[in-house]
Amino acid sequence: MTDRPEGHSIGGTPPATIRRRKRPDMIADQIRERIVIEGLKPGDRVPAAWVSPEKLGISRGTCREALKLLEFQGLITSKTGPGGGVFVSSVSERDAIHLLDNLFLSRPPSIADIYALRKALEPELAAGLAGQLSADEMARLQASIRLYEAEPTSAEEEYAQRIAELDFHAELANCSRNKLLGFVCNFLLSLLKDKTECRAIYLEPTPWWMRDTGINYQVRLLRALMAGDGERARKIMHEHMSEAEKFMLERAVLAAAKPKA
Repeated sequence: MTDRPEGHSIGGTPPATIRRRKRPDMIADQIRERIVIEGLKPGDRVPAAWVSPEKLGISRGTCREALKLLEFQGLITSKTGPGGGVFVSSVSERDAIHLLDNLFLSRPPSIADIYALRKALEPELAAGLAGQLSADEMARLQASIRLYEAEPTSAEEEYAQRIAELDFHAELANCSRNKLLGFVCNFLLSLLKDKTECRAIYLEPTPWWMRDTGINYQVRLLRALMAGDGERARKIMHEHMSEAEKFMLERAVLAAAKPKA
């Protein structure tokens, strides 16, 4: 086999440009890997040797950049003074979702994309909660519904109520015993709240029949959850998501057809 210079392909055609990873990125990955392998928990001190420029064989500047990357990611925090050092920290779900939201700001998924996942995941979320909710969790869900039962009197109140409807689903996700499932469901809700076309739809008056339909689904869902009927909860949530998707897509088409001011 004939050796060829790195960066060249057979036939002399150059390969697609490959982004070379920077040294701080690689060092940050190395430190993260050691934290994972050793099983360090939030609050644990990261051994000084793991973040020492001399031990890592790198410059102090490269080490500082690597640690800043890990701090930005929420994995570590640095403390100065007596008892200071580098410590493992925890990332809140809210911060993690905001980071993921930023990933999609320039190429947001469509309403249909988001609802394709909501229709698949939220029925399973609901089924898993049947018969599992505490009295306190049930009370919080019932309180969420009361926030949007009354007829809104302004566009601002309309928007606040529509967000409160999404918050009902967020509360369900927060109750999930499957934390990964709950996280993904909350992330999908955050994507909906961020979408410009969804914000415009939420500001528009919602037909009374759609408001009543939505509340009816949620009341029926809570009854199924209290009864411990997972299959009924799954069916109600799937119908609810399908109806909500249909409404949102129709409203998006109407908004797109409106003449620009």
